[in-house]
Amino acid sequence: MTPAKRLLDLVVALILVLLLALPFLLLLLVLRVIEGRPLFYVAERMKTPTEGFDLWKLRTMRPASQNAGVSGGDKKDRVTRTGRFLRRTRLDEVPQLWNVLRGDMSFVGPRPPLRLYVERHPEIYADVLKSRPGITGLASLHFHRHEERLLAACRTPAETDAVYSRRCIPRKAKLDLIYQEKRTLCLDLALMGRTVGRVLLWRNRQPFANRRSR
Repeated sequence: MTPAKRLLDLVVALILVLLLALPFLLLLLVLRVIEGRPLFYVAERMKTPTEGFDLWKLRTMRPASQNAGVSGGDKKDRVTRTGRFLRRTRLDEVPQLWNVLRGDMSFVGPRPPLRLYVERHPEIYADVLKSRPGITGLASLHFHRHEERLLAACRTPAETDAVYSRRCIPRKAKLDLIYQEKRTLCLDLALMGRTVGRVLLWRNRQPFANRRSR
């Protein structure tokens, strides 16, 4: 990560922490009443091919003793009603500002992978993880919805794992490597802006969608 990219991450993260501190505390209180504890989901992700870190998110699923692998159709019954809202608005990722401040992640880069897939596909992640993992990125914007559709059709953990490994990882890696080749601060700002725009667009569409569903 270049000094300029790191400085951009720190400045934006600190501004967001100041702006979101009170609303986020109120959100935590609401979640505490509705969902109970734990409020956060903490899991290992990889920062480099050999170095992991604890990634923080708001919990969006009911706790389970076995929770390995990515989320597919086999886990959809565990996603809570508030969890679906948090995921769609990406509010579940607000705690990752802590990861950005720590330097575990950047705002823009490949999504941090599970150790399982880094060890399974070392030749892919040796290149992809030359970029610091990010909250958003080229692959997140251009492939995330298709990935969700692919995984939503899976009915078992084994099927989810196979589909993600064969059909998602290689395609996301191509986009991540395109970003790696062309990355600039201007590109980072553009991708961050598109991420915010996508969230706002979803929120603006909701009243119309709700009217149609009645």
